[in-house]
Amino acid sequence: MNKKRITLSQGGGGEETSSLIKDLFFKHFDNEVLLKMEDAAVLSIGDYKIAFTTDSFTVSPIFFNGGNIGKLAIAGTVNDISMMGAKPLYLTCSFMIEEGFLYDDLETIVKSMSKELKVSGALIVAGDTKVVPKGSVDGLFINTSGIGKIIKEGISAHNLKRGDSIIISNEVGNHGACILAKREDIELDMELKTDCATLWPMIEALINGGIKIKSLRDATRGGLSAVLNEWAETSDICIEVDEDKIPVADEVKGVCEMLGFEPYEFANEGTMAICVESGEEEKTLEILRQFDKTKKASFIGKVSEKYKQKVILNTPWGSARYLEPPKGELLPRIC
Repeated sequence: MNKKRITLSQGGGGEETSSLIKDLFFKHFDNEVLLKMEDAAVLSIGDYKIAFTTDSFTVSPIFFNGGNIGKLAIAGTVNDISMMGAKPLYLTCSFMIEEGFLYDDLETIVKSMSKELKVSGALIVAGDTKVVPKGSVDGLFINTSGIGKIIKEGISAHNLKRGDSIIISNEVGNHGACILAKREDIELDMELKTDCATLWPMIEALINGGIKIKSLRDATRGGLSAVLNEWAETSDICIEVDEDKIPVADEVKGVCEMLGFEPYEFANEGTMAICVESGEEEKTLEILRQFDKTKKASFIGKVSEKYKQKVILNTPWGSARYLEPPKGELLPRIC
């Protein structure tokens, strides 16, 4: 009898990942908090509400244009906390280091982590270090967990209603294309960098600006497509977006055309999707465009009830198609 085995596609952030989580982990870890499927768990501790999250980073290559695995670990964990309207406060960090890993490279990574922490003001307050025999891990794996204090309550993937507006904070696909180009030695005419960045300062500005935020989600594995489809499913609505309003760098378009990928499925590590109430679009964009990392923010579409649990991509030529959730083996070891 053939036994089922885990495949790379089940870690890509698409439909297979979702099925693995729902069919296996939710089945055995079933509880109300987990089943909300948010970027971070919202928990009550006395009179306070906190956001709590954890993540592991196995990106290959470890160093890439604009960042490295350490910067990625800090930004990724801080961003998951921030997506729940929480100020990042404390992180734990565990290193799994392959014997023979260069000390100077490890110090470079740790320094980049220290620098990225300063963007949000969060602190690493506990950790663990394991050195394992050569071949047990690929150089370096990092696990981080984080806690933040909820500043704005009620932000949730369950909140989307007809008429709400969808905004993307930056170009999409830069991180995925950057990693792929580096991994496959693809030479581009222009320089392509990861979008890896801590997003708390922008979210804090939106909160302080009184923006009526319905939901936030950083578009990591599975990209913008995964986020929009998760929102459509969780809130049982339809999302309609305009292709010509979604910012995509020319280099990313080039990589996608060359290899047959969809830019909306490429991972991001410093780009978030934002759902706000109708009428909040201009004010939201005005605030975001004050920051270098979100100066290319764009209003891309609306929530409708045209269909249930579907995402529609309207093309510049007047046609439309479903923007399906990512399927199959996308880009393993992307974060």
